Amino acid sequence: MKKVLIVIAIVVVVLGLVAWLGLPAGLRAAGLHPHYSGPKYQLPGGKALIITTSHDRLGEGGAKTGVFGSEMTAPYYEFITGGMKVDVASIKGGQIPIDPMSFKWFIKSEYDDRFLKDPEFQRKAAQSLKIDDIDFTTYDIIYLAGGWGAAYDLGTSEVLGRKISEAYRAGKIIGGVCHGPLGLLLAKDEKGAHLVKGRHLTAVTDKQVEELGITMTPQHPERDLRAAGALFEGETAFRDMFANHSVVDGRLVTGQNQNAGSEVANKMMMTAKGGPR
Repeated sequence: MKKVLIVIAIVVVVLGLVAWLGLPAGLRAAGLHPHYSGPKYQLPGGKALIITTSHDRLGEGGAKTGVFGSEMTAPYYEFITGGMKVDVASIKGGQIPIDPMSFKWFIKSEYDDRFLKDPEFQRKAAQSLKIDDIDFTTYDIIYLAGGWGAAYDLGTSEVLGRKISEAYRAGKIIGGVCHGPLGLLLAKDEKGAHLVKGRHLTAVTDKQVEELGITMTPQHPERDLRAAGALFEGETAFRDMFANHSVVDGRLVTGQNQNAGSEVANKMMMTAKGGPR
């Protein structure tokens, strides 16, 4: 009997170890954080501004949230690799809240691992610039990171809307992924019309919001962007967190969720170089 119990214990441990080691690979195989195999672009000497949320809770006293890690880290390193200088800002400035779930061992990306070993990037995230103090027109690229926190402040910030409007009118490339495109809602184009009206773009889908059960946020990207007149696009999967899609419409470049960060960054650099629009 004792030998049987030992064998059962060993089997349980082995199965647990296999599950532990296999879960990240299984999620990648399902579509989470796909390896970007498209064209890589360079913009040597260019400047990119990454903007994140400053909101750190789901609802009143709810679970911790913030920017979704890879939606900040993947574009940052793609811009750096592309020869760009990258600044990091947030709605309120200072410490950027990072959703702790996004750094869980089975979810975090290779870009997140790099961030966790990068004191300079960590300093930028701890001492982020306040958007009020920045001239957006001095940058070539303005990128809006997502995460659940962005559903509370990016789409309602009049400062962000005004500064994105100024940057767009100055010919800059504007983009974002997941909840990040909510930051376009208060922006206007050269004629004073809502920037998203009649424009093809993507962001996190209503289906993904419902599947993850986080419906308490005040804004939902697909719903609110459609209501503002955007021509919303999206891909679907058995769970939309495993889907991936990006859209280039003129100088607007958007990605559906956390899977599109590196792709959107490269397409923004492509657009800045005068590539397909």
